Amino acid sequence: MAAAVTELELERRVMAAVKASAERGDPPLLQAAEAARCIREAPASAPGGLALSQALVTNLCFAHNTAAMWKLLDQAMLSRLVDPLHTLALLTPRVVPNRREQPEAYRLYLELLGRYAVAPVYPERMEKDMLAKSIDSAMQLSHRFGFQHLDFGHTVILFVLSLVNMLIDCILDDCGLPITSADEHGNRNDMNFNGKGRSLDRGDEHREHLRRKNILMSIEVVEKDRPENFNCLLRKLHLIGAVKNKNTLSPYNLLDSLIMNIQNVISTDYQLDRKRLLEVPVSIQPCSSAVYSIFRAGKGSCWIPFDMFMENAMDGRHLHAISSVEYLTELSKTLQVLNRATWQETFQALWISALRLVQRGPDASEGPFPRLDSRLCMLLAIIPLSIATIVKEEVGNLEGDTTSVIRGQLVSSLQILRQFFGLLSPPPAAVHLANTAARKAAVVLSNLKNGSENMCSSFKDSPSTKAVGNMLHLIVEACITRNLIDTSAYFWPGYVVPLKESSPVQESPWPSLVEGSPLIELKDALMVTPASSVPELEKLYSFAVSGSPEEKLAASKILCGASLLRGWNIQEHVVQMVLKLLSTFLPLDSGPEGRYVQDMPMLHTLVSGISSIDTVHILSMYGLVPEVASMLMPLCEFFGSLPPSDHRSCKFEEASVYSVFSCAFLSLLRFWKFHRRPIENALSRRGVSVWSELHLDFLLLLRNSHSSLKNLSNVTQSSIFKLDTPFQKPMYIDSFPKLRAWYFQNQACIASTLSSACSRTTVLHVANMILKIICHNKVPKGGVLSVNLQSTENSGTSSSPSGVQEDMCQWPTLPAWEILEAVPFVLEAMLTSCAHGRLSSRDLVTGLRDLADFLPASLAAIVSYLSAEVTRGIWKPVMLNGVDWPSPAATLPVVESEIKEVLAFAGVHINICPRPRSVMPMLPLPIAALMSLSITVKMEEFSHLQGIIGQGIEICTTSSSWPAAQIIGALWSQNFVCEEILEVVIERAHAIANACSSDRPARLRADSITCSNDACHAGGVNLIRLLYEQIIPTLLLSGGEAKLGSAGQVCSIIEGYTLAYVLLFSGASIWGVGETSPAYTSIYTSKRQRVVDRHLEFMARVMEGNIVLGCGDATWRSYVLCFVNLLVNFVPTWIPEVKLKTLQKLASGLQRWHEGDLALSLLERGGTKTVTSVVESLLQ
Repeated sequence: MAAAVTELELERRVMAAVKASAERGDPPLLQAAEAARCIREAPASAPGGLALSQALVTNLCFAHNTAAMWKLLDQAMLSRLVDPLHTLALLTPRVVPNRREQPEAYRLYLELLGRYAVAPVYPERMEKDMLAKSIDSAMQLSHRFGFQHLDFGHTVILFVLSLVNMLIDCILDDCGLPITSADEHGNRNDMNFNGKGRSLDRGDEHREHLRRKNILMSIEVVEKDRPENFNCLLRKLHLIGAVKNKNTLSPYNLLDSLIMNIQNVISTDYQLDRKRLLEVPVSIQPCSSAVYSIFRAGKGSCWIPFDMFMENAMDGRHLHAISSVEYLTELSKTLQVLNRATWQETFQALWISALRLVQRGPDASEGPFPRLDSRLCMLLAIIPLSIATIVKEEVGNLEGDTTSVIRGQLVSSLQILRQFFGLLSPPPAAVHLANTAARKAAVVLSNLKNGSENMCSSFKDSPSTKAVGNMLHLIVEACITRNLIDTSAYFWPGYVVPLKESSPVQESPWPSLVEGSPLIELKDALMVTPASSVPELEKLYSFAVSGSPEEKLAASKILCGASLLRGWNIQEHVVQMVLKLLSTFLPLDSGPEGRYVQDMPMLHTLVSGISSIDTVHILSMYGLVPEVASMLMPLCEFFGSLPPSDHRSCKFEEASVYSVFSCAFLSLLRFWKFHRRPIENALSRRGVSVWSELHLDFLLLLRNSHSSLKNLSNVTQSSIFKLDTPFQKPMYIDSFPKLRAWYFQNQACIASTLSSACSRTTVLHVANMILKIICHNKVPKGGVLSVNLQSTENSGTSSSPSGVQEDMCQWPTLPAWEILEAVPFVLEAMLTSCAHGRLSSRDLVTGLRDLADFLPASLAAIVSYLSAEVTRGIWKPVMLNGVDWPSPAATLPVVESEIKEVLAFAGVHINICPRPRSVMPMLPLPIAALMSLSITVKMEEFSHLQGIIGQGIEICTTSSSWPAAQIIGALWSQNFVCEEILEVVIERAHAIANACSSDRPARLRADSITCSNDACHAGGVNLIRLLYEQIIPTLLLSGGEAKLGSAGQVCSIIEGYTLAYVLLFSGASIWGVGETSPAYTSIYTSKRQRVVDRHLEFMARVMEGNIVLGCGDATWRSYVLCFVNLLVNFVPTWIPEVKLKTLQKLASGLQRWHEGDLALSLLERGGTKTVTSVVESLLQ
């Protein structure tokens, strides 16, 4: 009661002071000052400004409702004697309900509202909480919106929202529309807009006219406040539009302007005004407006990342640990945002890039490179799966009838492909499949024309129907199978082209299998004909699981045949069945050995089936490298520990202990890049980051992380492999002691010579046994090569080891792991003897081939050892004379000429001096031996050996020029490549700056996308991290004559823009532009937060003056403004991941540059943590 008396007494004193000042003739400002003095002298609990506004508003409403009091309140708000927001919060619940009884007061309230609702306020930091609490209490914000506590920023936002919402409700009610408002929790309460509900005097024409004008003024106030984030207001505004024909609203267009403002912000096309941004060419317009024009000169470069990704995926030297479906999905979303393109244009670019990939297929089949099947997999399986993921996400984000928009754009992208007839010509191997797809559509049309009830009847019912097909028919069928489009595509004009010929149609054997025909009779036909539906696969899988031994083996071979390679429409299901079947035979427990030996034929079929070049890369494109590698490890561990049943050499086509082990082991090594360069081992142990391939431990960690993700989320959307319960447990290398032992021995052999390696005597005995066999009758004077039992430092001729018969010429029946452990010592003895002339080159290569024939898995040890020896530089070169060693003389000039042309095209000009005929080409002995071995191995017979030998030769090539070559190569892959790219970028920036052309922004963006994509493919995520954290900051900090910003004003500005484009686009290409899948996040996106935050912190510190730049001011300013602009417009999802303090410092720097709009836009996208900063920025 005492507090209430105090408030009443305070209000009385204030009014007394105001009246006394008015009687003295003081102006309103002095009257307000007298009232403030009165408040300061009174022992009030609230701050003076809050208490004064409370006293003035209480007297004004409505005991002293005079024009003088309103003028006094205006002066008090203008001079900040009272806080404007708090004063409006006190006025609103008093004036608005009485607006009809007090139209004059409502009119004056609206004027104050329009003047001060968004006016700057400068509360002290200690007063912000009290001000927020007072506004909340006056407007009941916490109760209305369901919050327990509101900070200053949220209080201001909810206050403005309440004001706008209340004014619109008043407008609707005053226009005669009964409105029932709902609070944030859905509780509906009839608002009392008529005060106490008393009837109004309509006879007073002046006041009625004032009421109508108040409606218009309310709209003006709402339009001025620009409620840019209030979706719910549109419905009410459209109701106001329903009464526009009334005289009160017809003369004004403010309503239309208000609705347009809200709709612009809601739409994704809304952008802040950037005209003041130094005329910055930040092109936020679509990369192309006409569909066909996206592949004209200068336009197609916007989509080059698609081509580069697909070509990189076809590179046999690289296997990816993440699904190409996920990567391509993120890349498509990124380019769609960066290019400001429609989904139709994005899908069209995808299809055309993949069609070009198919047409670029290699003519020859040499080398470890995927061929046509992998390229068709990209076009007909990976891309449709990526599009399906995008369509599902987009449909989930759309509402109502707009869900068909993206599907319509997909259909349009397919229809336009008919214009690219040159790309639609099918390769010879796919002609039959394309004709089959076209015939399917022809059968549907024929049945419809003949009135058949079943339009999609079997081909057997229409034996005479034929059609000519192309790649479009295969693409359409892939989309129909995955429910992306429907069969209405069959009715497109010109889609079906009848074929008139008398040759019989080759029917698919799969319907016969489903109908009950014996599997064995159809085996050969099923192996070369891909399945067309999941039920057909399920029928086959039932034979593989519960059939007879003969049927199980046949079903395994069929699964790994044409259905795996060319069953694109259902390929993900085939892959899942193959791996699921393989997982059922894994020796994961301590079961009897006889069981696994009994299943050896099926294991041999399955492992051999997934070992081909194309199959390995198909599994890689599906992101199954970690899972398949973890399946091969227990097979290697188990079968590598079993002795063979006889002394014969291994034959891959026959199931045996050695053949199963060799297939599994060599396939595992293709997934795990075991032949790591010695320099990479050395540098990585010293903390130097070098670009390296997947290694064994990393594969297991990836597999375990994938397993945990799938268990948590019940298999991610893009995953096609569902783990069985026994296979869900984590796996570690310690679970495979034999594999682990060879793993460390291989690392030791790479890191140092064998003389420093400790080995057991039994290993040396095995090595001598192998030497005796492969070098029998090849060493002159009856000597026998052997490894010295006392020291492994030297080798020569000596007697056979103890316990070995002199006439023993049969291969030992030892487990594969024991053979592999002895191979390095065998190789050292053979190379040393060859170098000293005791063993001829021909006998050396023949011996290596015999060893590889006996145990094909030994090829891995051969490649690893010879590659490591090349890098040591201790072996003398040998002459490639065509007698002892193969001669390259016939093709060497052509190869050198091609290298020179390729380098010249890239801007690198070298002078290759012609070699005199008397000078013989030479190579170090280890690489000469490896090259000769690769020539003797028939790649067609051992296709899975190509990856092992080919990559070993690549390492030898890059390591044999001079001792420092491998060091330069490792560093070049990280930093020299990036500097070359940046040099090209800056040169292109200067060219653009000097060109008087209107398409500067488009050219700048296109060049930047290309260069950023080059950087991504040159070094991947590690290079992008260095680009953000080291390379670009160093470039900006560097001075000297060649520093950035020294080429003139225009060139300096364009330099900054270009660097910003390249940096942001390269990051977006790797990390994505929005939320990514868990698997993609674990590999790529998880690194984004730290890297981006560090770079923005670098920017903020420079803007604060804590770091001195070396580049010109124009370059730095344009770089910062362009990068932040791109960050805001293209990748706003990155901003909430940045620390609040970093964003605040960067925004403060932008405001000092008079770039308040850009600073505000940056803070607005910072999430909930930046709300208060946004409000403070608006009110300053």
